[in-house]
Amino acid sequence: MQPDFTKIPKQFSESILIGYAEEYFALAILSGQNVASFALTKEHAKRLSLSLAHNIEDYERRFGEIKADWKPGIESPIQIPDINKGEKK
Repeated sequence: MQPDFTKIPKQFSESILIGYAEEYFALAILSGQNVASFALTKEHAKRLSLSLAHNIEDYERRFGEIKADWKPGIESPIQIPDINKGEKK
C-alpha cells in the first residue's frame, strides 16, 4: 500500500549523516533538535540511492537543475577503523 504523501506530517531536515558497516547502512536524519536514525540492508540502501537518483532526474527535468555542493570524506563514527576491523579496545 502506497501512503498518501499529501496527508503525512512533514519535518524538514537540515542534515543527513550516513555511515556503513559491512552488513548495513546507517542514516541519521536531523531536524532541529530531533534525530531519527535508521539502519538499512545494503540492498535496500542501493534501492534508496536508485530511487533518489530517479526522482531527482524527474524533478530537474520539470523544474531545472538543483545546485548543491557535496564534500565527501567526512568520516562517520560508524566507519572508524577499529569498528571496521572488528577490534576491541
